[in-house]
Amino acid sequence: MDSRFVKLNEQLEELEWPAVYYFKFIAPNEPKTIALVTALFNSDSDINMRPSRKGNYTSINIKEVMVSAAAVIEIYEEAAKIKGVISL
Repeated sequence: MDSRFVKLNEQLEELEWPAVYYFKFIAPNEPKTIALVTALFNSDSDINMRPSRKGNYTSINIKEVMVSAAAVIEIYEEAAKIKGVISL
């Protein structure tokens, strides 16, 4: 596990799984980048996107039923590999 996610994992382990989890990302407003982020989730996930005021970035909010803390961390680790994406 990436050391950036150790504390988050500890907090997530306290929850009961499966559970609905809200992911939030900020990505450059580029179709390829947005597609890479949304591809991390199922086609039936609740995905909402909103461009920034100047249109340079897009806020991506996803509501997904996750089966474990490890599954949540896995998504964040994959998102961290996408250039320019910020996980909130």
